[in-house]
Amino acid sequence: MDFYHTPTSCSQATHILLREAKLDFRPHRVDIFNRTLEDGSDYTRINPNGYVPALVLDDGMLLTENVAILDWIASQADGLLPTGRLGRTRHLQMLGFISTELHKPCIPLFFIEDAEQQSRIRDLLSSRFRRIGSMMAGDHLFGDRFTGADAFLYVMLRWAAMLEIATPKVFDAFVDRVEQRPAVQAALAAEAVSPLHADVAECA
Repeated sequence: MDFYHTPTSCSQATHILLREAKLDFRPHRVDIFNRTLEDGSDYTRINPNGYVPALVLDDGMLLTENVAILDWIASQADGLLPTGRLGRTRHLQMLGFISTELHKPCIPLFFIEDAEQQSRIRDLLSSRFRRIGSMMAGDHLFGDRFTGADAFLYVMLRWAAMLEIATPKVFDAFVDRVEQRPAVQAALAAEAVSPLHADVAECA
């Protein structure tokens, strides 16, 4: 399959989960501002929406929207969904929350210059990170099992650090654990970006 992504964007969660699931894929970097591929060709010919991530499956089917893609990848391998009768539903619920309540509200902070507006958005996002922090059920969001929601949360914590959004201390250990995972280290290396906690990566 073909994977279309932009380093450090929300597609990083997809990148991590593809490696966790040990799925074969061909990565293609996208310039999301110009909507072009590395060879200069028009990315919208592949994904008319123009944003990332996108997957083109081996049968030619196009998958877009991070929530849908992360859910699909998690369903392709054992151990990437929460357990229990409503495991997949709970996973979708968390993916939806991260997408709508963290990811989308973060985006204006890259463009808004008004300090008062920035402060209001940061305070709102900080409260939402606290809410998720209070829901942690162990080493990860759903206990001992790493899921697509954990990958998405990790990327949003990277954004929070970059955008100076306060997050609960519980996430310090979470980031340490996530960055010790070989799939996460491989995805970061492939995107040529540094881990949040460099000391963890050096010890791994």
